[in-house]
Amino acid sequence: MMDIGALKKKLTEGRPTVGGWMQIPSSDVAEIMGRAGYDWVAVDMEHGAFSNQILPDIFRALELGGTLPMVRLGRVGKLEIKKALDSGARGLIFPMVENGTQLARAISSSLYPPAGERGVGFSRANLFGKHFEDYRKNADQLILVAQIEHINAVNALDDILAVDGLDAIIVGPYDLSGSMDLTAQFDHPRFIEALVTIREASKRHGVPMGLHIVEPDEETLRSKIADGYQFVAYGTDAVFLNAGCGCPVFDLEKKTVVKP
Repeated sequence: MMDIGALKKKLTEGRPTVGGWMQIPSSDVAEIMGRAGYDWVAVDMEHGAFSNQILPDIFRALELGGTLPMVRLGRVGKLEIKKALDSGARGLIFPMVENGTQLARAISSSLYPPAGERGVGFSRANLFGKHFEDYRKNADQLILVAQIEHINAVNALDDILAVDGLDAIIVGPYDLSGSMDLTAQFDHPRFIEALVTIREASKRHGVPMGLHIVEPDEETLRSKIADGYQFVAYGTDAVFLNAGCGCPVFDLEKKTVVKP
């Protein structure tokens, strides 16, 4: 499995990491994604249909392919954080972070005492107590990422980026543009200006910046990495499926195959 230390080293050295994104609650899909070569795969509990019960199977399938299992939480709450970590998540993406106080509380909820206030107990992550001591010693070795997806967060970047324990930020382009009344207008000057503001702040604080490229495009990926984005989510399982599932239709008049 991708080692957390190796992933953190990549980020601190300014090298890019590319991850996948899952919305379909299937361990078969997770196995495919886990073997696709990603550094990490985020299980989307905000917009996906995942339950807590299925998380262990999803994580096992991702780990089978050597990919670090992460969770984009549905909400930033103590219980949601604890459930994801106890199920075996090795990293968390906190959605809709808008200020440093909110982020500091989330990070504290992710760490065992004395560093934080995460509840301690037997769980799948420590094989229900069998590996409790080994797990406890390394439980705080996590990848913790704040999602910047509201204009309020852009206006509070210095506060957010100063929080201890933050490994990276990742822009959620749809929600961010929506909060600016520019939904999906990614070429709009005000949206581009917001990205520049985020990038400059992340450089100033030495925190790696990331982006979710929802519609997979290799040229866009190359361009964003060249721009300095390091924590990049590339596509989603459902978007890949949609792209490959268009039924070919034969146009009799033109004598050619077209896709709808």
